[in-house]
Parts: sequence; C-alpha cells; structure tokens
Amino acid sequence: MNLTRAAITAIVSDLQAAGLVREIESHYPSGRRPIVLEINPDRGYVVGIDMGATHVTILVTDFSARVVREMDEPLDINQGPAVCLPRVESLVHQILSEAGLSIKDISAVGAGVPGPVVAGVGVMGPPIMPGWDGYPIRDDLEKRFGVPVSLSNDAELGAIGEWAYGAGRGERDLAYIKVGTGIGAGLLLDGQIYRGATGSSGEIGHITIEENGPVCTCGNRGCLEALAGGRAIANRAIQEVNSGRRTVLTEISPVSQIRSRDVIAAARRGDLVSQQIVSEAGVHLGTALASLVNLFNPSMVVVGGGVAQIGDLLLEPIRETVHQRSLLPASRSVRITSALLGRRSSAMGAVVQALSIVLHRLSEHS
Repeated sequence: MNLTRAAITAIVSDLQAAGLVREIESHYPSGRRPIVLEINPDRGYVVGIDMGATHVTILVTDFSARVVREMDEPLDINQGPAVCLPRVESLVHQILSEAGLSIKDISAVGAGVPGPVVAGVGVMGPPIMPGWDGYPIRDDLEKRFGVPVSLSNDAELGAIGEWAYGAGRGERDLAYIKVGTGIGAGLLLDGQIYRGATGSSGEIGHITIEENGPVCTCGNRGCLEALAGGRAIANRAIQEVNSGRRTVLTEISPVSQIRSRDVIAAARRGDLVSQQIVSEAGVHLGTALASLVNLFNPSMVVVGGGVAQIGDLLLEPIRETVHQRSLLPASRSVRITSALLGRRSSAMGAVVQALSIVLHRLSEHS
C-alpha cells in the first residue's frame, strides 16, 4: 500500500475508534504475539439487491459480508420502476423482518440493474428495461429506505463479487460475463473496475456475431444476446419443438411457455436437443469472448448468471471456441471458469459496494 507504519497505525486506530475493526485472539504457539485484526461483524448490517430481467435476489449481511438472510423472488423488469421498485421495497422489509431486523438496522444498500448505469442519470438506453430510461433509481431507493444507496450495472457487480469473495480473488485483470435473459460483462482491469467514458462499458451482449442474424432487443441484428441469451435459448427450443424434433420439451404446454430454465433442466437430464441448443449458445459466447480476450488480455473469465448454472455443458464449448479464435499468448494465459458464488455473484458485489459506502462514511466521521 506504500504507507508507513505510523500511517497504518493511525488508520487502524481510527477504524477501531469507529468500531469497524477489532482485535481478535491469535493462536501462535510461541514468540511475540502478533496483533490480529478483523472487520467487526457486529457493527451493523447492509443489504445487497440484484434486480435481473425476471428475478430479484436480496441479501442481508453483517459488516464481515456474512449472509444472514437471502431471498430470490420473481420480478418482471418490463413492468417499469412504478411497479418494480415498490415490490423491491416490500421484499426488503420482508427479508429484514424474517431476520429479526428493521430498516433502522441497515447502514447502506447496494443495488444492481441489468442495464448501463450512467452516474447522475440512472440507466440510459437499456435494451431490456423498457420504461426505465433516465429514471433516477438511486434517488428513489434512497427516499424509500432512508439510507445511502449505490447503483451499478449487474455484470459490473458480478465482477466485484467474484473478485472479493468468489473465483476471482487475487486477480487484477478479470472479466465477469453474466449470461441471463441479457448478456453483460463486468471488467476489472489492473485492479480497477472499468466503466468507460459514460459508465456504459461491458455491453458485450450487443456485439454483432451474425450480420443478418435475428433481431435483438436493441434493434440491431445478430447480436450475441439475440443468439445466446436466455430468450434466444428459449426461442431456439420452441423452434425445435415446432419442427417435430424428439425432445422432452414437448411435455411443456403450451410450447410458447418454454423458458431457458426449462432447456437447462432438460439438458441436465440428458435431452440431446437441449444440450445441442446450450452448446450452440456456448460457441456464440466463445466467439464474442475470443475478441474480448484478444482486446483486454484478462487472466480470468468468470461466467455467471442464470444460464451459466448448467456448468460444463456451456463452459466447454466456450473454452474450445476461445482457444480456437483468440491469439495464442492471450488464450494460453486466460482461465475460463464458472462463478463460484453462483447466482449470488451480483448481489454480493452489491454488498461490497454497500460496505464501501459504510467504510467511507465511518472513516469521515471518525
């Protein structure tokens, strides 16, 4: 950290005075007993919220980021802020009540949304969030909860969550790819989250893969999201069933109700058509990731989100395609793995952001 012993001693003293850091017993058998410090988990609680296209995950943690309560509920982002934000508020109060807490026990809230977040604006031009463009989400949530709120893109939070507590611990150059209804990337470059000029970096889902491919939610054709996102996987499955292919997906009625989670479940059960659809999505993802690997040269790519929960059926075609299509020095040095935190990645990233708010506020007041 390039700090002197005196500076570190002063900082630690301030943190101890604020109750944020405490000494714990060490178990060294002999010699001078070192002073061991830890974040004081009893100092308070924070909430992490991950709003996806079709769900919301809410975590309540103590100051050591230990999860004391978790909730995952349906949420249709298409219903807009007037419906979604009151529902999120209600669910937060519900989970706090279940944990024996109230909003007065919460020091800060971190929140993520599936769209590009521009500081001071909210989301701008979000392809899968109709009705949210320019809406002041952070200000709205701060009024509802009465505590400081941090707002970020969900894939960016996934990168932070996996870096802090998941597969990417210790990495300085990491890409987190969230594969759900939409597809986004969070980029950690040289130890810092890269947000771009306006905060809208990482929209890998809108890289063109097939020039004349299917129409995407953004209005262009052949985007990665239109070929490998959750909706694309469901649409491919519907096409296969309607064409008469033999698959367990024919058991779902009406056929139009097939969802990506149904395809993933069928693929896990050994359904060949579903496995083929997932594998094709993996090849498309690998094609886009090869360009990312060539451009940014990360040491690790972490694949998360709902679709990624299927594991190697998706990861293997991604790995093979990246290694085929990216330059040798970059492909040799990159590890491609699934998210260690699973569906929690973005919510844990939101927790990290909330704890960061708390740390800065307590440091300023100490």
